[in-house]
Amino acid sequence: MSKQDKNNISEETEKEEMTVDLELDDGTKVTCAVVTILTVAGKDYIALLPLTDNGDNTDGEVWFYRYSENPKDPNEEPELGYIEDDEEYEAVADAFDEFLDNAEFDELVEE
Repeated sequence: MSKQDKNNISEETEKEEMTVDLELDDGTKVTCAVVTILTVAGKDYIALLPLTDNGDNTDGEVWFYRYSENPKDPNEEPELGYIEDDEEYEAVADAFDEFLDNAEFDELVEE
């Protein structure tokens, strides 16, 4: 495989977003792009970017949820849970900010 082929594949992979559909408490359904999964204090969390019907995010809002997978059945849907504790939420938000800082740094280094 040539270097050009590898670059095309990586560009296609980057364009493909992993999404998840959430049903909110009021019954509305929202498609969200998965930004990342973070581990904070030994627990996993997922950062989601809610999308409009056009597949855009116009306000930059990011939602955080607890995230868990069944290690015995990798095909089972992961479970998402609310973060109700303010300190826990702040720790996840800080970890996400650090993730963004590292992502921006990586982009600068690659250029």
